[in-house]
Amino acid sequence: MDSRVHFLIIGAILGASLVAAPPASGQDLESWELGIKYPGEDPTNSFVLSDVGSTKVEFFIENSGLTEITVQFEYNIPFGGSHDGPEEESISSGSNETFDLSISGIDVLSQDAEKKEKFSITATITSRQGIPDPLASSQNREGDLEIPPIFDLDVDISEPFGPMNAGSDTILTVTVRNNGNTQDGVAEVDVRDDCPLLTTDSGLDALMTGNIDSGKSKDAELRVTASESHPKRHCDITVSVTSKRNGASGASEDEVRLTVEPPPTGDQGSGGQVNDVSEAEDSIESNLPAPGLSVLCVGLLAALAYTNRIES
Repeated sequence: MDSRVHFLIIGAILGASLVAAPPASGQDLESWELGIKYPGEDPTNSFVLSDVGSTKVEFFIENSGLTEITVQFEYNIPFGGSHDGPEEESISSGSNETFDLSISGIDVLSQDAEKKEKFSITATITSRQGIPDPLASSQNREGDLEIPPIFDLDVDISEPFGPMNAGSDTILTVTVRNNGNTQDGVAEVDVRDDCPLLTTDSGLDALMTGNIDSGKSKDAELRVTASESHPKRHCDITVSVTSKRNGASGASEDEVRLTVEPPPTGDQGSGGQVNDVSEAEDSIESNLPAPGLSVLCVGLLAALAYTNRIES
């Protein structure tokens, strides 16, 4: 065979083998993508945590290459949170797989409202078509976690020092504390009681002035007056407040029981004085010496004097 023809045959065989070989080119190595499904499909939008410090993040791997890939995942969660997500997944050629990352365990009350920090997901290819990939190419995506505003007002009424008399008044201290993680205030105050002859003043209006910072409290005094004709009875007093920023959803209330006693009567007072006087007189009389012996002595002396007069 002519050497020139032989050379052409060998070249054709080599060319065919190159065409049939798997395309392990750089283009095929990068034909996959890690992505996050952001709220509103906008990467600038945050994942806002719930009131219990949790949320769910959806992410995906798109494999547009010609070989199956096995991907290992790593997660970085801020605010000391924990996570639950896949550790390793295989994605077939030409497919798109979606996964869930659950974030939880974040103490939102210990953080300022609307504070943001980034979380991240890292995907690394460990093998292709079951064969370890020495290049271990990886991709990383980030998103914002946002602390939600927590509105939590708590109202507390001080306990009365004791029963109050009809016709008198007493003071109860009402305290509103902001247990949320952002500034709030009292929008409305409502005072109720179940005794028709009991009245309360508007001293709690002071609670509605200004705002209350997170972790702080505000006090006001509630004056309670019982009518002179008020019968002996237990009266339940309830104070409720609503949030300036959360309305009725941020309402809180507390209740205290107040006992009303009849007023002391004048007869009881004078009777007590009479008893005191009689007791004093009894005491004075009991301190005098017993009259029996002195009377006897006087009688004997008188008898002797009378006898001597007769004899003389």
